Amino acid sequence: MASTILQKLFGPDKELARKLKNTLGFRAGNLNVYKQALRHTTKSEKIREDGFTNSNERLEYLGDAVLNLVVAEMVFLKYPFKDEGHLTQMRSKIVNRQSMNTLARKIGLDHLVVLDGRNFTHPNGLEMAYGNAMEAIIGAVYLDKGYQKSKDFILKILIANHIDVDMLAQTTVDFKSSLLKWAQREDKPVRFEETEVVKNGKHELRKMVVYVDEKMIGEGLDHIKKKAEQIAAEKACKALHI
Repeated sequence: MASTILQKLFGPDKELARKLKNTLGFRAGNLNVYKQALRHTTKSEKIREDGFTNSNERLEYLGDAVLNLVVAEMVFLKYPFKDEGHLTQMRSKIVNRQSMNTLARKIGLDHLVVLDGRNFTHPNGLEMAYGNAMEAIIGAVYLDKGYQKSKDFILKILIANHIDVDMLAQTTVDFKSSLLKWAQREDKPVRFEETEVVKNGKHELRKMVVYVDEKMIGEGLDHIKKKAEQIAAEKACKALHI
């Protein structure tokens, strides 16, 4: 029964294996884990009485962690004399939501993701589904091939071919503006609040918290108030999938 459903969703395994090889640059081992990575929640099935489904959300979580680790190491080694703030910004520029959405299309995942298009009333929702699948695929590669292969996939297939890291270093990402634009479009109130000043040796760190619809959604800590706001806004953007 389950195999019949998978056949309807993905077609013959040989055809899916061929498409995955063209997309990933290597032959997949365990096809089932990739099938799950490509299965959006709108096409998932309940597999437990408590409502647990077989969507790609768990693999998205895993892939996000692997991606952040690989990119964090990459920027750490690439910029040996830059401080933590610069490294964090560079990692964010590479792994942010828009970047994942764009990468998914560039490698052709938008043609492989299984979803119900009737559930998407806004184009951004569809783009986000592709970006989530991008992270889920990274999680699938990790489970199927291990850490080194997933690292090679991220660095040699995704970043080397589709992201100009040196150009990104020259650009500025304004997360606060992105959050405010989203809030205006969604008619959601947003406010930033400085909650405390934290002693850090001889220096003081400003702690900024951002509330969306009166719910605390992100916080940031930095010597400079505006940078703390950006960190808080970045976390909010990630939490809201902006």
